[in-house]
Amino acid sequence: MSALIQFKQITKVYGMDNTEVRALWNVDMTINSGEYCSIMGPSGSGKSTAMNMIGCLDQPTDGEYLFDGQDVAKLPETELAHIRNRKIGFVFQQFHLLSHLTALENVEQPMMYASVRSAERKERAASALEKVGLGNRINNRPNQLSGGQQQRVAIARAIVNNPLLILADEPTGALDTQTTQDVIDIFSELNQSGITVVMVTHEPEVARLTNRVVWFRDGEVLNHHLDPADLASVTAVPVS
Repeated sequence: MSALIQFKQITKVYGMDNTEVRALWNVDMTINSGEYCSIMGPSGSGKSTAMNMIGCLDQPTDGEYLFDGQDVAKLPETELAHIRNRKIGFVFQQFHLLSHLTALENVEQPMMYASVRSAERKERAASALEKVGLGNRINNRPNQLSGGQQQRVAIARAIVNNPLLILADEPTGALDTQTTQDVIDIFSELNQSGITVVMVTHEPEVARLTNRVVWFRDGEVLNHHLDPADLASVTAVPVS
């Protein structure tokens, strides 16, 4: 497998002098195309900063970040926005759906930024909603959908541009146990179709459904290939 995500000595520092905070420090990390992995660690470990870096939402203070073979660490915002729109699908805990739009219209949004024509947008959005089991809810607005259904809409929106990577930030944090399982099943199916899935989570029961865990602490990676079955050995202290 080829590397999709490569951190090479990535450092991220916020503030200056007495207010300096090292969020990431000399981090090396590789995630291959087609992987399904989770990122975990205690509060303040650097996992959220790493997620922002992976998603081209933030840039390192030092080091190289190769995404799909391209060094994106120092790219201008316009080029980063293009990569985010075309190559990365984001799924967040709070869904971030537009309340005045239908499910179909919400899923169309990334394609509007990609200048896809209206007829194709509607066709692709409907197909994406069908994939997540909401083909019969395309005209419902968010307030007419359950939390789990809203997250399915968010997943459909994330996959509609056929991204290389799905980056999920606590995607089950607002869901009950059964709905969590349903959503995780969708991620598994997407991964089996060839999409790389990286999930930031504090829930061991969710991370155990991925294929490996990258464990952060104090801005560094302590374990690159933690077997999800061994999570109990590192989660004696609650994570958040």
